[in-house]
Amino acid sequence: MSELKRTPLFPLYAQVPGVRCIDFGGWELPVQFSGIHKEHEAVREAAGLFDVSHMGEFKVDGPGSEDFLQLVTVNDVSVLEPGQAQYSALCYPDGGVVDDLLVYKLGVESYMLVVNASNIDKDWAWLQEHRPDGVNMVNESEGTALLALQGPKAEAVLQPLVDADLGQLAPFHFIQNVKLFGASTLISRTGYTGEDGFEIYLAAQDAPAVWSGLLEQGESSGLIPAGLGARDTLRFEAKLPLYGQELSKDISPLEGGIGFFVKLGKAADFIGKAALQQQKDAGVPRKLVGIEMIDRGIPRSHYPVYAGDEQIGEVTTGTQSPTLKRNLGLALVQSGYSALGTEVEVDVRGKRLKAKVVSTPFYKRERK
Repeated sequence: MSELKRTPLFPLYAQVPGVRCIDFGGWELPVQFSGIHKEHEAVREAAGLFDVSHMGEFKVDGPGSEDFLQLVTVNDVSVLEPGQAQYSALCYPDGGVVDDLLVYKLGVESYMLVVNASNIDKDWAWLQEHRPDGVNMVNESEGTALLALQGPKAEAVLQPLVDADLGQLAPFHFIQNVKLFGASTLISRTGYTGEDGFEIYLAAQDAPAVWSGLLEQGESSGLIPAGLGARDTLRFEAKLPLYGQELSKDISPLEGGIGFFVKLGKAADFIGKAALQQQKDAGVPRKLVGIEMIDRGIPRSHYPVYAGDEQIGEVTTGTQSPTLKRNLGLALVQSGYSALGTEVEVDVRGKRLKAKVVSTPFYKRERK
């Protein structure tokens, strides 16, 4: 048994009564602090603070950095200005997904890539394989912590603590070198919950003071620490994909519901473009759809989905939605069964239960 990795905040978890940690891709991380439903509700109605320091951060810079990222990512990096970020994916030549990621443009020919924790080594090797001379890459994952402050009251909690005007910070924009409890941070208006909020990048050694300071500052606004369990139910309701479930080497970005971010028309060629163009032209064979149970039962990951006697796909993620109190799932099914209202059956522990295709995202926050 290899020892589980821990984030810089692990020593603080023990101080929270009721915290429960699990092995998450080789990391010992909190699945819940006070209860998944309570944490989920806090993020939807007030604010939650997540430790996501297990995520990977790669710095990319030097002449040709933009061309390199145009080659390896599906989105159009050329549209980014310094201070902007975009969601994207790395693809294999056959169109399967290496990983989904965020690309931050720090400055001219200077970028930060934020990748999934379980894919750090694989992504690093893939990028190194395609990196041209003159482009520098540094893996800063170990020395970087990441906190996610999410929820409708996130701005009210953070604003009094920083000099920057957060009201002027648009989604997928960020500010560098912001002082927060004495730490130098990068604050980004991004997140993985379907709510407004911020992601805060900082040196690992500064994370405990910022974590404690935020929780203390936000207590009167209802801010509480939140774990992986609520993170998963929140992103599920907002139909935000999880690598290994909605996206994988066997599930293309067009099938996995992130086709909007695949810029087949961008001037630069990119790895996987030909395969994805062919998939689009021929008609995407499978689609990610929302399903709602008609019969009583909860759809779970990998449960088979049937139409008549034919298996037409499987559930990628499913649960009872904490916000909507409905038994819902995301399922990758043959495109011919993806129309709204289509009735299907989900095999729940050997029993076929009725369900129907419904619109997604299941939850969308009201914009002010």
